[in-house]
Amino acid sequence: MSRLWTAAAAAAATGGRVAGDWAVDSVSIDTRSLGGSALFVALRGENRDGHAFVGQALAANAVAMVSRVEPGWPVERLLVVEDTLAGLEALGRAGRQRSTARILGVTGSVGKTGTKEALRHVLSEQAAAHASAASYNNHWGVPLSLARLPQEAAFGVFEMGMNHAGELSALTAMVRPHVALVTWIAPAHLEYFGSEEAIADAKGEIFEGLEPGGAAVLPRDSAHFERLAGHAARHGGRITAFGRHEASQWRLLDARIGAKDSRVRAQTPLGPMSFRVGIGGAHWVTNALAVLAAVHEAGGDVRCAAASLASLRPPPGRGARHIVRLEKGTALLLDESYNANPVSMRAALDLLGRAPGRRLAALGDMLELGEHSAALHAGLADAIALAGVDRVFTCGPMMDYLHRALPGSRRGDHTQDSSTLVPCLRQALRPGDVLLVKGSLGSRMARIVDALTAPPDDQALPGPGPAHAGGER
Repeated sequence: MSRLWTAAAAAAATGGRVAGDWAVDSVSIDTRSLGGSALFVALRGENRDGHAFVGQALAANAVAMVSRVEPGWPVERLLVVEDTLAGLEALGRAGRQRSTARILGVTGSVGKTGTKEALRHVLSEQAAAHASAASYNNHWGVPLSLARLPQEAAFGVFEMGMNHAGELSALTAMVRPHVALVTWIAPAHLEYFGSEEAIADAKGEIFEGLEPGGAAVLPRDSAHFERLAGHAARHGGRITAFGRHEASQWRLLDARIGAKDSRVRAQTPLGPMSFRVGIGGAHWVTNALAVLAAVHEAGGDVRCAAASLASLRPPPGRGARHIVRLEKGTALLLDESYNANPVSMRAALDLLGRAPGRRLAALGDMLELGEHSAALHAGLADAIALAGVDRVFTCGPMMDYLHRALPGSRRGDHTQDSSTLVPCLRQALRPGDVLLVKGSLGSRMARIVDALTAPPDDQALPGPGPAHAGGER
């Protein structure tokens, strides 16, 4: 396998200056993740400047991309550029330019990261596949993921997110996908858009970067399908659809949906197919159809991909299952703590409703919903009733609207933040219970997961810092 970047190749890609002859196998913006031979990119952020960590990177035997040189830094281990973010973007574009991989781009209001991970899973069982790490879907995450694309990869899967119009235009221009997949349109980031139609238009920007002859994979059941299809058609996209709708090329015929997995029957361009999805929930059935459609458009083996779906497992914070040890038994925790909007919240509640035992939910605020926020929070009461949730614990100012909308029999404690909800949950949990934990990233619901799943000797209340960073859902 060839080295990811040599000094000469990185300098040519970025227009930077090098004085040494080095080669690296990874690219990072975090000194905590450096391993082996790495290029550390010293990005400037709102709160910190990566140049403050260059010394640590050099001490870890990395080389560094910098825009200034401090005394004592060995110049033979530096790549000096005018601006490190622009340098990272240039490196990402060069990584994409030299690649012969089939490139898949994924966006949507819900399910982006899960669908990206499912594509990584099924494609990696067929050939060398590369995908964005975690939820690296923004202005630095996408070029970083492209810069990490190995030259030998047969497939590349890149997640693209946004919360303002115009952001996807820039990202898709770097990714240049052969296949662009939109998972779903939902009222996420309404604070910045005002309507779902505006969200659909912003998501439709992904088709601006489609390679000639590329394909758009769209949710046929969405009320915004025609809008998305119009955007795709304007950029020459070949349209294929997934869903229950009879016009879907990848059509769901039947599904036995469980708490742990689902059995699916579908009609496809390859004929009828039956397969198992190794994660429970109706939304994962739909995601699976989208995955198979994208694999087909990327030239992969669809039947192999369908078989691989049986061993699919949820990413951390997006449905992972944890055991909570209690004094006289255990409870099950469904970790959906990474992020939330009204659609993903309802999907998670539906999944909770399929689980046996007493059902509890710990829910944090859904953010960036603007003037609709209070109504959308209170409106979850019907989904809670439909799922048969026994008690609902809430935290945050917006979740107070849901707390007050619930009948007294379902109303658990309400607190101002996730940390203060932890002792309430510890007191409420009984052996055999199932607890769903979900909220937007800024609600810090991962604190609850960390606290309840920590070893008995380490169950102090969580600190003030966030447990996860970055991304949207």
